[in-house]
Amino acid sequence: MKITETRIPDVKLIEPKVFGDERGFFMETWNDKVFKKAGINATFVQDNHSRSVQNTLRGLHYQIKQPQGKLVRVTLGAVFDVAVDLRINSPNFGHWVGEYLSEENSRMLWVPPGFAHGFLVISDTADFQYKCTDFYAPEYERSIRWNDPVLKVNWGVIKPEALLLSVKDKEAQGFEKAIDELRKTAVANS
Repeated sequence: MKITETRIPDVKLIEPKVFGDERGFFMETWNDKVFKKAGINATFVQDNHSRSVQNTLRGLHYQIKQPQGKLVRVTLGAVFDVAVDLRINSPNFGHWVGEYLSEENSRMLWVPPGFAHGFLVISDTADFQYKCTDFYAPEYERSIRWNDPVLKVNWGVIKPEALLLSVKDKEAQGFEKAIDELRKTAVANS
């Protein structure tokens, strides 16, 4: 398994070794010892699986309490996956990284707690699977606008009007408002 740092060193790109022949393939997608050696000390409590059609954009999601680390991968189709650093004291605060994940490249992305996360489906359909380090808490979930002018995430979208967004994502807040709320939550919890 090859694990490399992205432009944001805490976000890791994972490329498992895939062993294939005429019968199919085998790959290891999680090995606690290998991941810990690469600096990923995660205990997973929840696995999720979503299926989305082309031009679906999900995100940018995060939780103001119970932040989730996510190990994400695509088992059908392809997506452009994005992580935004929301850790206020991080040298990479407000920066984003994006990677193409697909069933063909078998890549995975480790998105640590404290990041907003989202993906855009670029194939006809995509099955997106991810392991989480904390439970989903809808009362703490928030969303930042996919096209926030401060973040300037380059999704590669040619026709924004063709995107399929949930109501929650259509009504998502801007980055600056999200940061104000995160700061207030941090002060209240200290």
